[in-house]
Amino acid sequence: VQLQASGGGLVKAGNSLRLSCTASGRTFSTLAVGWFRQAPGKGREFVAAITWDGSTPFLSDSVKDRFTISRDVAKNMVYLQMDNLKPEDTGEYYCAGDWAIGALRSGSGIRNWGKGTQVTVSS
Repeated sequence: VQLQASGGGLVKAGNSLRLSCTASGRTFSTLAVGWFRQAPGKGREFVAAITWDGSTPFLSDSVKDRFTISRDVAKNMVYLQMDNLKPEDTGEYYCAGDWAIGALRSGSGIRNWGKGTQVTVSS
């Protein structure tokens, strides 16, 4: 399954962005979906994940007070609402999908990835 992320951009600190993730076909609706980011020179970091039905979100400690993950099952979309952005949120953001939410939360063994979308937060 090829996932596609969109919605990145250049914003000033304190502003907001909403990222979107989708994929064609019905398989996407069966996947738990997560967001990861990678800053220049750093490793990939788990940001958020949500179960296939949108009932249970998970957020990393570094973003839990500022980011929200949600899912519109009817539209086949997963969103990452990012508020109060900080320069340290800068990076390439990827969405990923797997039938096991644990794979997304651990960042290991994920079977479906999309191309990233760049988020740049200026101070």
